[in-house]
Amino acid sequence: MAQRVVITGAAGFIGSHLAEALLDRGYAVIGIDNLLTGDIANIAHLSNRDFTFIKHDVTNYIYIDGPVDFVLHWASPASPIDYLELPIPTLKVGALGTHKALGLAKAKGARFVIASTSEVYGDPLEHPQRETYWGNVNPIGPRGVYDEAKRFAEAMTVAYHRYHGLDAKIVRIFNTYGPRMRVNDGRAVPAFISQALRNEEVTIFGDGSQTRSFTYITDLVDGIIRLMLSEVNDPVNIGNPRETTIEEIARAIIRMTGSSSRLVYRELPVDDPKVRQPDITRACTLLGWEPKVPLEEGLEHTIAYFRTKLTPGRA
Repeated sequence: MAQRVVITGAAGFIGSHLAEALLDRGYAVIGIDNLLTGDIANIAHLSNRDFTFIKHDVTNYIYIDGPVDFVLHWASPASPIDYLELPIPTLKVGALGTHKALGLAKAKGARFVIASTSEVYGDPLEHPQRETYWGNVNPIGPRGVYDEAKRFAEAMTVAYHRYHGLDAKIVRIFNTYGPRMRVNDGRAVPAFISQALRNEEVTIFGDGSQTRSFTYITDLVDGIIRLMLSEVNDPVNIGNPRETTIEEIARAIIRMTGSSSRLVYRELPVDDPKVRQPDITRACTLLGWEPKVPLEEGLEHTIAYFRTKLTPGRA
């Protein structure tokens, strides 16, 4: 009998790719999502496979019949647009949702993996960021609802590991991109691609010198599954250490799309991190993982996907 994996947030960008990859590896997958920011279209192609979808808000008790081998907690709004519009649901899924997902894993004797984020480092004073860094987060700033929800989720996960002996893993995800991101996601890559394909002004917040490290979705999923199957319980950064300025990636996207767009600059949002780059020593040494997909190749796949979603010159 196939091992069973429960994925919360399964209709989201990363959750849907994770579900697909685990099905490809022979697992049975139960996907849970309340579709607040997820999209049923992301998982529609999985309906004829060993995949079960449950529409449910995981801040409420999670009931799954039968055995469960892994619980992967991916439910959360994940873009600044989402968590600024949905501050309380973001905090609730980080706190109550994590509690319910951990409770399911404990009840089933399942291994638990939580999607944390590089945002736990805040606007970092350490560069690149190692897992031992405690972060520089403004708890009452507009981004605090997401940052602190994830920091609390990590704390609760570790508490279940230490107190209940739950086999729990924490993956700190750095900026990831690829097909199935939403057109109106608000994050840099989908925003730039959408604007470029429409030949609109490409909006850069700040002067464009702030950096990000972009990981293609297949590399991220590979790292997550390696962590899931490992004996590692300490947090692990999964990200691409190739650091790129926001302006550089905007110009690359304009060039690759053949767009006539020009760059425009707007005020930098409050608490927007100036730098972001993972130290992946732990992932390399403990998981044998490193990213393989070059930025340009990943952008080609992502741009091709967005072309299917957009008509040039139209909103």
